[in-house]
Amino acid sequence: MLQNFLCYACKEYVEDLAKVPKAFLQEANVRLIVIGQSSYHHIKPFCSLTGYTHEMYVDPQREIYKTLGMKRGEGNNVSVRSPHVKSSTLLGSIRSIWRAMTGPAFDFQGDPAQQGGALIIGPGNEVHFLHLDKNRLDHVPINTVLQLAGVKTVNFSNKPQIIDI
Repeated sequence: MLQNFLCYACKEYVEDLAKVPKAFLQEANVRLIVIGQSSYHHIKPFCSLTGYTHEMYVDPQREIYKTLGMKRGEGNNVSVRSPHVKSSTLLGSIRSIWRAMTGPAFDFQGDPAQQGGALIIGPGNEVHFLHLDKNRLDHVPINTVLQLAGVKTVNFSNKPQIIDI
């Protein structure tokens, strides 16, 4: 679940989520779903921006966020930093503001204070894993979630891999 569609950290996280092959998900019988908290008309531009092709939904009233106990505001522990966030706080914030100002409708695409999180549900309604973000940089590593869901992990680094034969 995203903080909001303009959050630079969320954008960079979703760019890496976009790299998860559909075949990996199908093989494990798992669905990858991103939920944002703005209007549905922000989905298509955000997917175009990030390259994300998996399922995406919105919760403009933030009912799911409230039900899961996701907090508003930044936590005190700002030392936590997602390995998927590449931009510095200053540069990322400037890019987010620029996207808001140059977008078709000047809005923040959700409550900027709302924190997101990650969860694994199912089969059924059973929650197997829940991570509530403490701040905008506190996204759980994607490979952690993939492993817990029984999905093959992905190499997110841009470094070439050396394979012993």
